[in-house]
Amino acid sequence: MSDTRRRVKVYTLNEERQWDDRGTGHVSSTYVDRLSAMSLLVRAESDGSLLLESKINPNTAYQKQQDTLIVWSEADNYDLALSFQEKAGCDEIWEKICQVQGRDPSLDITQDIIDESEEERFEEMPETSHTVDLPPCELNKLEEIADLVTSVLSSPIRREKLALALENEGYIKKLLQLFRVCEDLDNTEGLHHLYEIIRGILFLNKAALFEGMFSDESIMDVVGCLEYDPSLPHPRKHREFLTKTVKFKEVIPITDTELKQKIHQTYRVQYIQDIILPTPSVFEENFLSTLTSFIFFNKVEIVSMLQEDEKFLTELFAQLTDEATDDHKRHELVNFLKEFCAFSQTLQPQNRDAFFKTLANLGILPALEIVLGMDDVQVRTAATDIFSYLVEYSPSMVREFVMQEAQQSDDDILLINVIIEQMICDADPELGGAVQLMGLLRTLIDPENMLATANKTEKTEFLSFFYKHCMHVLSAPLLANTDEKCSFKDAVVDESNGNVTFCSDNFQTVQLLALILELLTFCVEHHTYHIKNYIMNKDLLRRVLVLMNSKHAFLALCALRFMRRIIGLKDEFYNRYITKGNLFEPVINAFLGNGTRYNLLNSAIIELFEFIRVEDIKSLTTHIVDNFYKALEHIEYVQTFKGLKLRYEQERDRLQNQKLSSVPSILRNNRYRRDARALDDDEEMWFNEEEEEEEEEEGEALVPHVEKSKPDDDYPDSYGKFLETKKAKESEDKENLPKRSSSPSFKFTFSHTCPSSTANGTNGTNGKSSAAQTTPATSTSSSSKHTSPTTAVTTKGGLVGLVDYPDDEEEEEEEEASPRKRPRLGS
Repeated sequence: MSDTRRRVKVYTLNEERQWDDRGTGHVSSTYVDRLSAMSLLVRAESDGSLLLESKINPNTAYQKQQDTLIVWSEADNYDLALSFQEKAGCDEIWEKICQVQGRDPSLDITQDIIDESEEERFEEMPETSHTVDLPPCELNKLEEIADLVTSVLSSPIRREKLALALENEGYIKKLLQLFRVCEDLDNTEGLHHLYEIIRGILFLNKAALFEGMFSDESIMDVVGCLEYDPSLPHPRKHREFLTKTVKFKEVIPITDTELKQKIHQTYRVQYIQDIILPTPSVFEENFLSTLTSFIFFNKVEIVSMLQEDEKFLTELFAQLTDEATDDHKRHELVNFLKEFCAFSQTLQPQNRDAFFKTLANLGILPALEIVLGMDDVQVRTAATDIFSYLVEYSPSMVREFVMQEAQQSDDDILLINVIIEQMICDADPELGGAVQLMGLLRTLIDPENMLATANKTEKTEFLSFFYKHCMHVLSAPLLANTDEKCSFKDAVVDESNGNVTFCSDNFQTVQLLALILELLTFCVEHHTYHIKNYIMNKDLLRRVLVLMNSKHAFLALCALRFMRRIIGLKDEFYNRYITKGNLFEPVINAFLGNGTRYNLLNSAIIELFEFIRVEDIKSLTTHIVDNFYKALEHIEYVQTFKGLKLRYEQERDRLQNQKLSSVPSILRNNRYRRDARALDDDEEMWFNEEEEEEEEEEGEALVPHVEKSKPDDDYPDSYGKFLETKKAKESEDKENLPKRSSSPSFKFTFSHTCPSSTANGTNGTNGKSSAAQTTPATSTSSSSKHTSPTTAVTTKGGLVGLVDYPDDEEEEEEEEASPRKRPRLGS
């Protein structure tokens, strides 16, 4: 027995009465010890896993439909179906089921479906009611037949009996013959009864009846019966529409007769369900579930047959890409392909995967690239719809194609650049096509749907490609409309401050810029590295903020949103870029220009500053307060700006305290202060090594120690001058220099001085004294191995302490009497 005979798809009916594909495998009927019964087993063809294990219950009603389907219910609201690849396999399994249940395999149903309530009613029925006797199919009996069909709809068991009777007696064909007679006789009453009869037969929900009713010989008569709705004053003309108005176009000739018949049948049945039959009530929702299933399986079969016809699809793509194909023909080819792709959306995931893989292998993406570049708007629109199906199915497939294409083509003809150009050049005033294309681009550049494998990372490769080959095309309209050199119809330069005011009246251009900004904002959120480099290289934020002056509020908000996303990242790299470029100025100007109006722009700008305050972004807070607080301090209806000032002051105090606490306590407590200059590396290392020693000699060591091995006569000659100058300037220093308690603003800086070098003085804290370094003379004996840093603070040419305190006079006298402590000043 060949595998193809047993090859099946397993379907289950979901809550929405749609069939879900559970997988493809091979079916067998086997005795299962655990279930103690014959069972249907389906094992997946991919990995051999068990897709289905269903016990063949003697009381379960199995139905055979369309020669390749077996449908049954295992529990309440749990329907199963096996769709066979070949009729022979379906017949074989059907015989096995019938053998277990002791039924005739020639029948298409093995049991009567009875629910609990029906069972109770069924037990009370007399024996004669077990069957349904159909009246003779005659004109004068039509009313009786209509009443019978209508009466059984509420009873599942009677529906089954009636369906079986209609099928066995060929009753439907007789009814359709009566329909033709009634039409010839203009028998309106009989036609109204036939409408009720045919509608009721459809509501019996039996696939076996549908096969006959929807055959080529019968379907137009069925449609004719449904034209004569008694509730309408005049009959509808559905047959005229289906035969004359609707035209079946074969853009590529279909040679398979069965396929052509299946397409016609599916269209007509879909028309019956969607157009002719009234919308079912709550109680009738399940009456047409089998009709829905009939259409669904027909569509699956059509797609499968077209996929298998390689000659048909190959010819389709050949003509689509052939330059010799005329525009009208190409228009029809693209519309067919669009409808084909739309048709595939009803398929289950496995079927849809196979469908799109077939199209990809046949070259649908290169074909779309050609079609999208054409002048025909309708062709481009249809091609965009096809492209959206492909992107929705597999963004990775599209990305892989464009990266391979980049190795062989110029940037201008790359598929993504063609898409971007179509977005930019959309002629629709509402930019409907541009909005659709922007959504597709966002899907393609979204890292969330990019794959990462052991050998390569799709995100890294594709984003590098996109920013190298495509980003300049996307941002071109934005850069062109925010350039200070652009024409005055697009921008006005304020001569007083040099600001560029964007004032284009072209609403379509404004909308396009808003779309581009939305996409760039998405990039800021998801492409940290690549978009950061691009913004810096193009100074993009400055250009975007030109749009803050637009008279179109939504465009100004788009520009503000772009900046808000950047600040929301709390990236100091961006923060330095913003502060260095003074990029808050356009925002502040727009905020102040908005005045007292309480609108979205006002709220959005306040939210931006509130975010900076709440998140305590120090660099931005400092920049805003230093540069713009005077313009904002009058705003009191929100506390945002006062809160920013408070943050600023708290940070300033914290830094001052930190600087103070970082200085050794011996220097904070002593009256002598260092000039605000930095240590060089040698001095800083030496100073750190001596720190512990200074702490031990608390109150004694004033400045870094000299080497203990140095003789006293090596002390600098300037030391004597230091003492003399100190006494001479003592009173002046007391008046001019700050008290001990106000020391946080002092800067302590130690610097190494070379012989015969003199530094320029700098203003002291009090603004009157200046500090300078003086280089003491050194003896020749000290110039060999040991060199110690020399630091001192001078005021007007002399060395003095930074601060003198009245309570230190006794200590000064002791120090003057003990000059041995002074060698720590230098060497």
